[in-house]
Amino acid sequence: MSTQSLPLKLPPLALYIHIPWCVQKCPYCDFNSHGQKQQVLPETEYISHLLDDLAEDAKLVGNRAIHSIFIGGGTPSLFSAQSIKVLLDGVKERVNLLANAEITMEANPGTVESQRFADYVKAGITRISIGVQSFQPEKLSALGRIHDENQALKAAELAKSIGLNSFNLDLMHGLPNQSLEDALFDLNTAIAQQPPHLSWYQLTIEPNTQFHSKPPKLPEDELLWDIQEQGDALLKQAGFEQYEISAYSQPGQQCQHNLNYWRFGDYLGIGCGAHGKITLASENKIIRTVKVKHPKGYMDLTRSYTSDKKVVPKEDLPFEFFMNRFRLLEPCPKSDYPDFTGFPLDNTTKKNLQSAITRGLLVESDDEWQVTPLGRRYLNTLLEMMV
Repeated sequence: MSTQSLPLKLPPLALYIHIPWCVQKCPYCDFNSHGQKQQVLPETEYISHLLDDLAEDAKLVGNRAIHSIFIGGGTPSLFSAQSIKVLLDGVKERVNLLANAEITMEANPGTVESQRFADYVKAGITRISIGVQSFQPEKLSALGRIHDENQALKAAELAKSIGLNSFNLDLMHGLPNQSLEDALFDLNTAIAQQPPHLSWYQLTIEPNTQFHSKPPKLPEDELLWDIQEQGDALLKQAGFEQYEISAYSQPGQQCQHNLNYWRFGDYLGIGCGAHGKITLASENKIIRTVKVKHPKGYMDLTRSYTSDKKVVPKEDLPFEFFMNRFRLLEPCPKSDYPDFTGFPLDNTTKKNLQSAITRGLLVESDDEWQVTPLGRRYLNTLLEMMV
């Protein structure tokens, strides 16, 4: 690997806000979430801390424009619309938020009411991501979800009627004891709701989850491939375009916040356990931040919100770039590599890329690299070749 020598350019900047509480922890979830133990959540107190956290991080980015916000969790829809309005108003006072910024909030169908949904839009939310996961009672029960299929359908119907710019349905496949017919039923039901965006991803067993300690019986690899292949065909037939490994959208409805992640963009991360990536062009380095994980510790005035802040080792930047960029189906401009890593294309990297091209995982033009369908299927293999 050659020595980093090129000046880093500033990529687009986003903001992630983490609200950690949920009604109960799902057995597959490895996100930083905490079951709601108290009847009344400390909304006012937590939002005050979020805004103080943001004020600290804002010093790192100056007046750089924020292109998108994503409020994730946990279950952010446990917070009232008034609290979300206070939060977004406070964000606008502390950073340069573009007037047309995409502002997404995650919501659980079991915590949604019609007036609350509409009030989120009035508070400034432009896009809602609804955690459906399945429309079948036995699958919802196996996943520990608190909503039923009727609530999921109602939430989707509401999302279409309240003036959002877009909404997403989160759907999982490869569920315990799931058949091909089960998976396609869920997908057809989701498509029938006419969402502009669909996240359709395979259940994986993650460490530190209930499913990891007591693994359920999941479909075999051959069935998983049949689900993926037939589901992909259904989505394309319905007009959806796959733009990321697990994300499909109608034309022009890609999630801009997620695109920024995979394009190796920058993002501030505030709230319990939130991660951030920030390019400091004046110092020619990229830093990553991690916030205190537990709500009690995060809201402790005697300590910093940041639990870890470190410079990304220069030798890690090329792999991190490709690990993110090759998740996208869009071509990757070759110029992004030196711009956002500070490395020229050296002989080792060229050799790795050529090996991937020879194996049919990648194609290239004079200006771009493009992951092939085979490369998407064997993405881990492709990424391992970039080390």
